[in-house]
Amino acid sequence: MAVLDILVYPDQRLRQVAEPVEIFDRDLHRLVDDMAETMYQAPGIGLAAVQVNVPKRIVVMDISEQRNELREFVNPRVVEKQGSTESEEGCLSVPDVYAPVTRAERVVVEAQDRNGEPFSLEAEGLLAVCIQHEIDHLDGKVFVDYLSRMKRERIKKRLVKQTRREPQPVSAAVL
Repeated sequence: MAVLDILVYPDQRLRQVAEPVEIFDRDLHRLVDDMAETMYQAPGIGLAAVQVNVPKRIVVMDISEQRNELREFVNPRVVEKQGSTESEEGCLSVPDVYAPVTRAERVVVEAQDRNGEPFSLEAEGLLAVCIQHEIDHLDGKVFVDYLSRMKRERIKKRLVKQTRREPQPVSAAVL
């Protein structure tokens, strides 16, 4: 397994709309494993393939306190939403930024596992929020898009400035 580079906002590659996964093979399994390792090391509770510059509809997440309940979603889509809740969100692609975002309180998601087997999951609370957040990434959306233009611009300027000060790692192609 390998730790992948996570794209940082306002990188335009975060705006890519992910393509559906059609081939469920060893390369996909390796990517899912690498994404999980990357998420755990970051540390985060969710990661979309777009965030590691792979425009495929793949998400990994683990909201457990013990960090031992990895969930994998390939080609996820929310098929039902209910209620509304506001919670503080952060993102591995928007480091050190947290802001309140309003999302559905309960969702039903349909997806496939790494072997292509379909499943459905009803989620609420943090899991529902995380699912919606990560699927937004697959659709080219970042959580700061829910904030005012002024807040977004302030975050963008700060992260661009921070990026200029830090040496950038050399990225290798994943797939």
